[in-house]
Order: sequence, then C-alpha cells, then structure tokens
Amino acid sequence: MEKKSMKTSEAGEKTRNFIEEIIERDIESGKHGGRVLTRFPPEPNGYLHIGHAKSICLNFGLAQKYGGKTNLRFDDTNPTKEDVEYVDSIKEDIKWLGFSWANEFYASDYFEQLYQWALDLINKELAFVDDQTQEEIRLNRGTVTQPGKNSPFRDRSVEENLDLFSRMRAGEFPDGSRVLRAKIDMAHPNMLMRDPILYRIIHAHHHRTGDEWCIYPMYDFAHGQSDSIERITHSICTLEFDVHRMLYDWFIEKLEIFPSHQYEFARLNLTYTVMSKRKLLQLVQENFVDGWDDPRMPTICGLRRRGYTPESIRTFAERVGVAKRDNIIDLSLLEFYLREDLNKRAERRMAVLEPIKVIITNYPEDKTEDIHAVNNPEDEAAGKRTIPFGREVYIERNDFMEEPPKKFFRLAPGREVRLRYAYLIRCNEVIKDENGEVVELHCTYDPESAGGKSSDGRRVKGVIHWVPVKHAIKAEVRLFDRLFQNEDPNDVPEGTDWKTGINPDSLKVIEGFVEPSLANAEPLQSFQFERLGYFNVDYDSKPNKLVFNRTVTLRDSWAKISTKK
Repeated sequence: MEKKSMKTSEAGEKTRNFIEEIIERDIESGKHGGRVLTRFPPEPNGYLHIGHAKSICLNFGLAQKYGGKTNLRFDDTNPTKEDVEYVDSIKEDIKWLGFSWANEFYASDYFEQLYQWALDLINKELAFVDDQTQEEIRLNRGTVTQPGKNSPFRDRSVEENLDLFSRMRAGEFPDGSRVLRAKIDMAHPNMLMRDPILYRIIHAHHHRTGDEWCIYPMYDFAHGQSDSIERITHSICTLEFDVHRMLYDWFIEKLEIFPSHQYEFARLNLTYTVMSKRKLLQLVQENFVDGWDDPRMPTICGLRRRGYTPESIRTFAERVGVAKRDNIIDLSLLEFYLREDLNKRAERRMAVLEPIKVIITNYPEDKTEDIHAVNNPEDEAAGKRTIPFGREVYIERNDFMEEPPKKFFRLAPGREVRLRYAYLIRCNEVIKDENGEVVELHCTYDPESAGGKSSDGRRVKGVIHWVPVKHAIKAEVRLFDRLFQNEDPNDVPEGTDWKTGINPDSLKVIEGFVEPSLANAEPLQSFQFERLGYFNVDYDSKPNKLVFNRTVTLRDSWAKISTKK
C-alpha cells in the first residue's frame, strides 16, 4: 500500500481531484440539467470513524463547492444490527463536522418500491426464488477460476416465483429457508454477478417499520435503486465497491430507472490505527478501551472527546485529497492540522503535572500579587488573565536537575531561571526526604525582574511554567497516546493476534495542578498547557474534580522516536 502525505501541485497549491474533474465536465455538458446531488449513506449499525469523516467531507464538500445538495440516507436494511442510538450518533457527528443535509431519508422509506421492482424482475424472468441453503449457494457459486453451477430452482416459472415471493413477504417461511436471487450468469468473471441474492428472510423488529416486513433487500439491491429514486447525480463510494458498480448499473438498466452513476475513491487508511468495525468492536467488547468514545478510538465521538476540532478534520480531509488507489496516510499529518488549528484558537494556561514545590525564601509570606498573562499570542482579542503569585509555587519536576548536563537551561543548584510571566529565581538549597528524593527547593527571587527585566540587565535562557501552591487546583490528567505501537496494526505475522500491537502506555492517569482560572472550565473546552501540549476538558469533569485529556503534544514525539530507530 502506498504511503502518502498530501496531494499538491509543485507550486504547493491543491490540485483538482478526479471526481471534481468529472463533476465539472458534467456541469459543462449539461448532464442531469447541471445539477449536483450527492448522498452520504451510512448503515446505522455502529459509530462513525475518521474514515467516514473523510467521506462526509467529500460528499458534502463537493455539493457545496458546485452549488448542489447532499442527502443523508440511512441504509437500514438489516434490522438485527441497526438501532436508533446509531442513527442519532451519526446525525450528531455530521452536524459537529459542520455539515447540513438537504433531506433525511432511509432505505426503509423505499421498501415498497423495492419490492415492486423485485416483482418487475421476476416478471421479466430476471429473478427467481431459491430454496438452497446458504452453504449450498456458496459452494455452487464457483471460484475466480471456475464457473458456478445454476441453482436447481433457477428455471421456476414466473407464476411460481411470484407466489413464493409473496408468501415470503407474508411471513410463511422461516429465516434462511428461501432467498430471491437475480438471474444473471453463473459463469460471469465478476463473482458478484453470479446470480446475486436480492432478498433474504429476517423475522426481526425494525427500528422504523416495526414488524411490517420480514423480508429485507440486500445492500446491492437497495443502494443503486435508492440513488435512482432520489435522482442522485454522483454516487461516491470507497474503492472496495468498484466491483459492485457492474451490478449497480445492471439493476438500473433492467429496471429502466433514473441512471445514477457510481464513482469510487480510495478509503482512508491511517498509520497506528485500525478502521475495521469488527476490530473496533473487539477493542470495546474486550475492554482494551473504555467504550466507543474512548479518546484513543478513531471514532468521531472519540476524536471529539479527545479534543479534536471539526475544522482540523475538515482541513485534513481536504489536504489528503482523493485518490484512485489505496494509500496509507501518516497519523502525524492529522495531528499537524490539529496543532495548527488549536494554536490559533486554544487559550493558554499553566499546569504542572509532576510537581515539586519551590519556596521563595525572600518573598513576603503574607503577600499575593496578580501576574498578568496573555491568553493567546495568536489572537489579541482573547485578552489577558490574572494569576495569583505568592511565596510558594509548583514547578515541573523535570525542570530541575541537581547535576545538569550541558545545554540544560532550566533550574539547578546555583542557577537562575525565569518563572513564566513573573520573576527570576535562583536555586539556593535542595531539600530531600529520607529516600533521597527531592521534595522541595529553596530559592530567592529578584524583585526588580518583573516584566522580563532584571536589576542589572542580566539575561537567562531558561523560562519555566508554574502554578501557585496556595491557589492551585488539583486535576486528573489523562495522558493519551497512540493506541498501537506498530505503524500498520493489521500487518502481523500469520497466526499472531493483531491486538498484541496495542501500546501498553496509550493511557496514563496522573494527578496534577492547574492555575485557578480553569476552575469553571466546561467539557470539551480546549487549552494549551504551556510547554506541555494541548488538553481539553473531559465529559467526566466536575467543578470540584476537573478532568483533562491530552489531545496532542506540542511536537510530534513519535517522529523523534522513529528517527532514533
């Protein structure tokens, strides 16, 4: 599989993709009256992931670009796997990404019309009721090198087929006892054209039609005809459906209905990520993650909970482009666009995740002063905030070393650093516990060093963040990392469980301290914890117990690891 970053011209400008070229030719020629109508047709049997997000952005984005519209159509043809919960989550995800659909449809809206079209195929001697078992049908289909065998029921009369099919609808037969199949060619080189199944019997309650139906159309019989009913001009699917296009066109031709046309593009594949619904379900059911919206999951609800922005996902989808062959996109590219977006919109705050206490011995014990800090240097309108400063502060443990190496410009015995937005401090004494661990630092400060100055004009290279001990707020901080250690989690030796590649350090939960301005932070608010990364407030957060998720680090730490290897 080709590895790819993004599709641009040599000048750095985004090029038109092949679907845009097709649409522009169609508009210019007056095809479909110059209309552009796309659709996004998810099956409501699970939660959408980042791959679906690319398809959403493509279908809705193309319609927006060319003055068209997009329908949302739920492919609800399998009542045993579908639920209103998934319908609602899909609609929420699309809205969150920033899109609105022209019409909301369901394949179940068309069940009666699809049934009538099935009768039409029977009357044209292009469909028959088959009594073979699923196993017999599978065995008689043949292989890619051997033709299949005709069903012994293939030559039933039109009258017998009509009778049996109507009785299937009436519920006279048990599940799996009969199917309706198209009559095409059991020697066709495209296996999907070997008398495909059109309807199967499923006695199950449907989330919209209740118990009205007990026969349900297969995807291939519902999809193209639904496109035709809605008069979709450009039916855009992922590449695995290219072999289905021939069947899509066959149904339209034989039924003599509106000629929608299918176009395929390469699905999104990301490094360090699995996209298979089956594998994602395994991760949930086997408790490798804490539900579908776990921030390590590639689901849209998981990305939202982690702190991804819809703008970053839309930009990513646009920049990776639309390809005709499968490729794998580096996850770092998605993270790049996320950092780029959060840098512009996220307000800055200070937090200390692994604290060590600093006592400023020459600072008055009963004094507290307000330090003014910029909320976002990229946005003047974001204003400033005040942070209380006193005699005791917390700093990060890794911002101090007793015996520092060269080019360590942070705090050390006898060395000086600047506290961000505040004063210069010098470390004079190191206090340790009975185990020899540093528990406290005694420092002095330069009262004349506020505002980036110093009493004698001296400068220091080190600037570290801090929070005031007296006013600091405890917070649970969840440090999320990539769920898989290997670049392609699907590429494992034969006989090896793909889950062995799960990163054991994909989540670390610690207790840290944050500045008091975060006391009223709301769920899904994003912040940059200065020098640490981007974090957002989790749904679990409460006013008396703040919970933050690490959305992404300030830099691509995995790139450094890869380089070292």
